[in-house]
Amino acid sequence: MNAIISAVELMDASAGGQPPVLLDVRYQLGGPPGRPEYEAGHIPGAVYVDLEGELAGPAGKEGRHPLPDLAAFGAAMRAAGVGSGGDVVVYDGGQGWAAARAWWMLRWAGHPSVRVLDGGLAAWRARGGPVTDERTDVREGDFVPAPGALPLLDADGAAALARRGLLLDARAGERYRGEVEPIDAVAGHIPGAVSAPTTENVAADGRLRPAAELAARFTELGAVDGTEVGVYCGSGVSAAQELLALAVAGVPAALYVGSWSEWSSDPSRPVATGPQPG
Repeated sequence: MNAIISAVELMDASAGGQPPVLLDVRYQLGGPPGRPEYEAGHIPGAVYVDLEGELAGPAGKEGRHPLPDLAAFGAAMRAAGVGSGGDVVVYDGGQGWAAARAWWMLRWAGHPSVRVLDGGLAAWRARGGPVTDERTDVREGDFVPAPGALPLLDADGAAALARRGLLLDARAGERYRGEVEPIDAVAGHIPGAVSAPTTENVAADGRLRPAAELAARFTELGAVDGTEVGVYCGSGVSAAQELLALAVAGVPAALYVGSWSEWSSDPSRPVATGPQPG
């Protein structure tokens, strides 16, 4: 199943007999919660999901956005109307990072049909899609997480993959090179990782680049001949968008959820700097 859905396709699906469950996952790193924006206007039928409270556990040694408690995640998804079957569409304000995190969480936890609204709410508005501030009446779903449907990496697994396959660093290039580090305590990258800023997966209109362009990009980065691929970022959020782009390109990949926020918190782990993998 395609990992993304266009605004026009969502309009058609929402008007059908079995509309998808809609999850609004607006979020800004370091910014205010997205709920006030949701309450001011959202796609009709959408339910707000809080990334930090429902799609991640408390920050700590495992990173700034570790996996949430599975029971709590399942309860949050059921409360949002997610069932064991049926379609789910997730969206955010347009950046795509938060929506991709929700997509990845649900897919990893075993949901068979989840798509990201390509371009988010901005694309929906650009197509003349309606928004409302009315409360959504939710019929509780029956989704129960069954983790393991998508591959997952821990720190040791990411280190090993960087040597035997292709580990992509989805952060900005200057963070990869160690020139700046605005969030975490140590600057640099996991030795062996290749710089692949996730911002380069997106076109000027905020939507993902076409599948053929994405496939060409990842091939150039080294995703060739069945190479095993993994992705990390700062805390497992923007890397989810890179995984989404890889999925659109037809390249399976694993997520290192702890990412640099976990890796750099352990002084025993090596750090590389500069433009080369190291």
